[in-house]
Amino acid sequence: MYLIRLKESLSCQSISTYAWGCLRQISTSLKTQDDGSGTNYIDLPGGKVPLTGNLTFIGGPLQGPRIATYRTVDMTGRPVDGAHVPNNLDREISIKIYKTMATLQTMDTLFYEAQRQGRFSFYLTSQGEEATTVGSAAALHPEDIVFAQYREQGVLLWRGYTLAQFSNQLFGNNKDPGKGRQMPIHYGSKELNYHTISSPLATQLPHAVGAAYALKLSGSNAVTVAYFGEGAASEGDAHAAFNFAATLEVPCVFICRNNGYAISTPASEQYRGDGIVARGPMYGISAIRVDGGDVRAMYNAVREARQMAVASCRPVLVEAMSYRSGHHSTSDDSSRYRTTDEMRSWRARDPVARFRYWVQLQDWWSDKEEQAMRVTTRQQVLEAMEEAAKVPKASVSEMFTDVYSGPHLPWNLEEQYANTLKALEESPELKPSDMPIVSQ
Repeated sequence: MYLIRLKESLSCQSISTYAWGCLRQISTSLKTQDDGSGTNYIDLPGGKVPLTGNLTFIGGPLQGPRIATYRTVDMTGRPVDGAHVPNNLDREISIKIYKTMATLQTMDTLFYEAQRQGRFSFYLTSQGEEATTVGSAAALHPEDIVFAQYREQGVLLWRGYTLAQFSNQLFGNNKDPGKGRQMPIHYGSKELNYHTISSPLATQLPHAVGAAYALKLSGSNAVTVAYFGEGAASEGDAHAAFNFAATLEVPCVFICRNNGYAISTPASEQYRGDGIVARGPMYGISAIRVDGGDVRAMYNAVREARQMAVASCRPVLVEAMSYRSGHHSTSDDSSRYRTTDEMRSWRARDPVARFRYWVQLQDWWSDKEEQAMRVTTRQQVLEAMEEAAKVPKASVSEMFTDVYSGPHLPWNLEEQYANTLKALEESPELKPSDMPIVSQ
């Protein structure tokens, strides 16, 4: 026992002597590491960090000035003097952007009313955020891959998704690519590089980062674009996505729609820091805050962000400050958590009217053209809905397809299919009258 304790004592003494020698070496090296101003540094695995004798804490509840918001057009549609506009909008793209925004506004209104009439089960609008989605979409390239949350139908509309396609998906008919198996507004288009919507918040963010990593490995000049709300930014997936994007150095543009409310939770209860843009530097991500109601600002910010992401192969974060003028969805009554005066005030700042005024200041649009377009667009949306309503639902058998390849279902799905047919035989009222059992 004595010998064991003696060995332990010698061992501890040796370790202590070694550590003391290391400390002397570190102390000596620190004296030579300065920036010329007398500031000492220490080299750590995470980087070179300055040393200080001051006991000072950083951060805490938001104090002092907030990060500024980039704007090029004011609330009345007039250009902001001295605004930096590296990519101005010409007549052609401006008219296309405005028509897309106006179509989106009309489409949202009529689809919302149709849901209220019981024609399909669910809907949510982009009211108040048309400039955010369409302005950003116009700055992207067709090959850029979009991972949306659920309020980005303006991006699809810009890329060429038709009113008929929107209607077919909402009605869940036989022409819906999802064959009625997704809930309404869960759009997707492989042809338009728009991944299908998934209800759980923020799951699209790590997916976007993974896809961006694949683009990086393939040498592509495209980027992935991840849309999300400030509420979704509280999910763990958001933090994981930001960190992976930064450390893997991938070409991903994060676009946060900070519209003030995550359903009924106001932004004031969502975070204590300076919004979402402040999180960029924490992860080593370049970031900018933009007026989400200013189309020209959104276009320029996202176009520059995309160029940065491609040129340096790294992520960029854009926070679009906007306001959700409508209810969260058809399942929500926002008058229960915000005042009528607040909603009325923001609806008066309609981004569609704001951009229309800017376009008219350029002498590119007239009241006559406006009236004709509104009438035509309304008629087109109504016709698309009428046609979609006539198309039969996908068959019951389609509930079990597209999971496994091959001509036959595996035994477990065959069993489920048989049980489903038995249930419908016993309770035929469960099946819509326009839904066949087997595909024709």
